[in-house]
Amino acid sequence: MTAADTDVHGPVDFLLLEFPRSGLTGRAGEALQDLVQEGTVRLYDLTVISKDGDGAVEVLELTDPASGVGSFSWFAGARSGLISDSDMEQAAAAMEPDTVAALIVYENSWAIPFVAAARGSGGEVIASQRIPATDVAAALDALELG
Repeated sequence: MTAADTDVHGPVDFLLLEFPRSGLTGRAGEALQDLVQEGTVRLYDLTVISKDGDGAVEVLELTDPASGVGSFSWFAGARSGLISDSDMEQAAAAMEPDTVAALIVYENSWAIPFVAAARGSGGEVIASQRIPATDVAAALDALELG
């Protein structure tokens, strides 16, 4: 990235991933770590939230090995301030009981050169929306059947 590109950012997204407490394998954290190390994404925030069977919510400390965050502990200190208390409350409200969720804010850094080239040509984003993975899968399945 050149000095001129430092003001250019890729799309920034948030993701709330919910896991059944009994099915934690650590693979998701390892895959995210790979994406960060490869430069595919830049991680701004990662918060792990636990919701017990009675609905009690706890934000888990990523530096505490006893907290059960597993491979997400590699991201301890990933706090940009983009996740507010209100965001965490909304995330917890969306969770099912007896689950653990990772609330992640990340930049699609793979897109930075494209964004810089588009802006350098006078381009500006005028609309953007995430298409849910289930919709993409359904459309691709329909194409195969089609």
